[in-house]
Amino acid sequence: MDFEHVLVVGAGQMGGGIAQVVAASGRRVSLHDAAPGATERGLAAMRKSLEKLAEKGGEDPDEVLGRVAAVDEIVPADLLIEAVIEDSGVKEGIFRRADEVLPEAAILASNTSSIPITSLAAVTGRPDRVIGMHFFNPVPVLKLVEVIRAVQTSDETAAAIVQLAEELGKVPAQANDSPGFVSNRILMPFINEAAYALLEGVAEPEAIDTIAKLGFAHPLGPLALADLIGLDTCVAIMDVLHEGLGNPKYAPCPLLRQYVQAGRLGRKSGRGFYTY
Repeated sequence: MDFEHVLVVGAGQMGGGIAQVVAASGRRVSLHDAAPGATERGLAAMRKSLEKLAEKGGEDPDEVLGRVAAVDEIVPADLLIEAVIEDSGVKEGIFRRADEVLPEAAILASNTSSIPITSLAAVTGRPDRVIGMHFFNPVPVLKLVEVIRAVQTSDETAAAIVQLAEELGKVPAQANDSPGFVSNRILMPFINEAAYALLEGVAEPEAIDTIAKLGFAHPLGPLALADLIGLDTCVAIMDVLHEGLGNPKYAPCPLLRQYVQAGRLGRKSGRGFYTY
């Protein structure tokens, strides 16, 4: 499939980044977000990102943005990429609506980082054409796309999405549907354990992150990375892991929950483990 027209639902950090890389590949993008002002903020963030890339020889921002149209509702397209909050009810509602609106041959993909693709597929009339397409933040920079096959996903659908990821300049890696998939099943316990090290007074945030960066050759320490992801998102993913795998080791650290309750969500709120 060529996927000449892609509908991206969710204009936040992830959705905006996905829309940007899809448009940069020469495809037409419809960008939808139900939150007031979200699409406008997403387009502004895309322009800022594209301008930085243009300074390094990237494509003209106006040309890329000329392929992106803000839309007020879910519209017909060759492919849906959903990138809204990690809430299964919200995502299922989007998939039901997209199933009604998009052509029969269209594929429905989710950027979810933890919610089962199989459950999203089950609410549609095309479960064989539903798949996970998990990008990583910042989307225009990081190469990985985790391609997650639901129980119902067909070989044809998986092959089409792998090919699209490659055409977007990404490196696809396939995984079967399981709580947290591969990436967050490994990453979130790492972040969670770093939060426990802080809670138990083992070290201060800067020391924890320095040890991880220099000792493990990571570009960001786990606490700074959690702030970038959003502590609320980290807790939501840990909850999915805990519920889906039934092992107490996946329960979110109490400090993570406390920070979320206090509104300390990380970079997006101005304060998490660090102040921004």
